[in-house]
Amino acid sequence: MQKTDELVDVVEAVDGAAEIPAAPPVTRPRPWARIAVPATALGAAAVLALTGVQWLDQPAVAAWRTVCLAITVQALPFLLLGTALSGAINAFVPADLFTRVLPRRPALAVPVAGVAGVVLPGCECASVPVANSLIRRGVTPAAAFAFLLSAPAINPIVLTATAVAFPGNPAMVAARLLASLATAAVMGWLWLWLGREEWLRPTARHTGHQPGGNRWNEFRLGFQHDFLHAGGFLVLGAMAAATFNVAVPRSVLDTFSGSPWLSVLFLAALAVVLAVCSEADAFVAASLTGFSPTARLAFMVVGPMVDLKLIALQAGTFGRAFALRFSSVTTVVAVVTSVLIGGALL
Repeated sequence: MQKTDELVDVVEAVDGAAEIPAAPPVTRPRPWARIAVPATALGAAAVLALTGVQWLDQPAVAAWRTVCLAITVQALPFLLLGTALSGAINAFVPADLFTRVLPRRPALAVPVAGVAGVVLPGCECASVPVANSLIRRGVTPAAAFAFLLSAPAINPIVLTATAVAFPGNPAMVAARLLASLATAAVMGWLWLWLGREEWLRPTARHTGHQPGGNRWNEFRLGFQHDFLHAGGFLVLGAMAAATFNVAVPRSVLDTFSGSPWLSVLFLAALAVVLAVCSEADAFVAASLTGFSPTARLAFMVVGPMVDLKLIALQAGTFGRAFALRFSSVTTVVAVVTSVLIGGALL
């Protein structure tokens, strides 16, 4: 009887050992996840380059290819500038520099960061990686977002282009400057008030100078990551903008130009889907002579802050939850500030 009890104890011990949960499997990074966006961009570029295929020579497809390439080529130099600047900030700038320069109170840091946008002579493609790098360096997200919105709209190149596109009309330049600054500041303050951390998921990347590390190697790693990551989303946004350009007939423009309110809303929506670089959008706005000055101002204020390629870049950098909320609210704020300032100055 005693041996039987011992045998039962042994069996129960073996069964208990079998019930011990196994160690969780090691999750290995999927190689395709790291190259999906660059592969998409290269694939799109290959399709665009295949001019010898018969169906690609159709007029509509040729127009789509031309617009897509124009948007991509126009924005690519400024994306290079932005990612290079982002990599330089990451590798060479002391981590506490921005926190020391900006006011300690986030509410005051927002307008200061918005005015600082004048130092970046690039378009919206350049501002996204720079804003991401600023957040990684300890800058409050609200101030980084104010910089992100203002930089492509108030830098000297954009303001000069606006003055050239609207000769003899300095009020348009002033209206664009004030409306863009106001929108950037309001969005920064709204993020302080309503923003949530779970909406903001910056992508993991090599960041920050490591003691004893090679700064040029850190610059190369940061630049390589940002450019490959953002470049793919730039191409996707350009493809979406080109699709709208080809699909929507020109007669639609005449339908909305007669109503003051509809014209503002329509040109704001048009700025989102056309995705014109901020250095060139003033000339596009100047060509829309059938629309009111306020509507054309809304086109120039909304475009550098919210367009398809910028939404794609923000989604790839900060996450879709952030991009959808931030771009939607930014559009509303930009339209309201354009109407108020345009009504007072134009």
